[in-house]
Amino acid sequence: MHWDDLRILLEVARAESLTGAGRVLKMDPATVGRRVTRLEEQLGARLFVKSPQGYVPTPDGERLQARAEQAEQAFSLGLEEVQGQAGRLTGTVRIGAPDGAANYVLPQVCAAICDENPGLEIQLVALPRVFNLSKREADLAISVSRPETGDRLTVQKLSDYRLHLAASADYLDRHPPIRSLDDLSQHRMVGYIPDMIFDKELDYLAETGSRQVALASNSVSVQFNWVRQGGGVGIIHDFTLPSAPNVRRILPDRFSLKRCFYLIRHRDDRKVTRLDRFATALGERFRTEIHRLEGLS
Repeated sequence: MHWDDLRILLEVARAESLTGAGRVLKMDPATVGRRVTRLEEQLGARLFVKSPQGYVPTPDGERLQARAEQAEQAFSLGLEEVQGQAGRLTGTVRIGAPDGAANYVLPQVCAAICDENPGLEIQLVALPRVFNLSKREADLAISVSRPETGDRLTVQKLSDYRLHLAASADYLDRHPPIRSLDDLSQHRMVGYIPDMIFDKELDYLAETGSRQVALASNSVSVQFNWVRQGGGVGIIHDFTLPSAPNVRRILPDRFSLKRCFYLIRHRDDRKVTRLDRFATALGERFRTEIHRLEGLS
């Protein structure tokens, strides 16, 4: 058995498909399938079963996957020792994050970390959903709530952040004044598409008593741009406001929300010094940047 065989097993298990594994491995899906079949013949064991959800590891496949992940960790540790470059971070790190943090906080945070570590490559995946670290969709993920399941995960609080009702100065000039939450019924509301709220912590409008959303998107950035362009009233992250001087907070003394960002990692990655150091740098800079931006808003 070769390391390449274990890599194929790992990627099929993580992607749950030959196509997804082939994309990562830069191989034709049919070739991936043949390699899996050949590995099963060599071992005399069935490693995957095909279900409506995709390729699912059998108990034998899960056992081999666990050992393969240990080998992957050992290989990464060896690379760190050889490529340490006087304490600098190297290689590629992929972060999964909700699009609010990904668009308004992480760009400058990641750029600063790369400035200090020229051999480092950071991939930032911005998606409005929870990332699956067990499938290695990312090395680290930022979430707006603690995962309810996953004993193979570690969770660290990154930072609190605040949100307020807001609208553009132009919108406020053209519409009736807002003196209480009851007045919101006279205004066009901006928010999430109700059936696409993937985390209960994002159901902001429920706390205003308003359920009518005239302009709805699953993207924080789209909602923010609607508010900035005078589309209506929305609940906006304070850390976005410095990028839109024309947006005004509404009823800041009467309505304010506080939420948290969490850093989620695969438990086995605690043994990888490079990822530990990256997580430390990310956490420190992320908290500092949130505080800086909220101080400007």
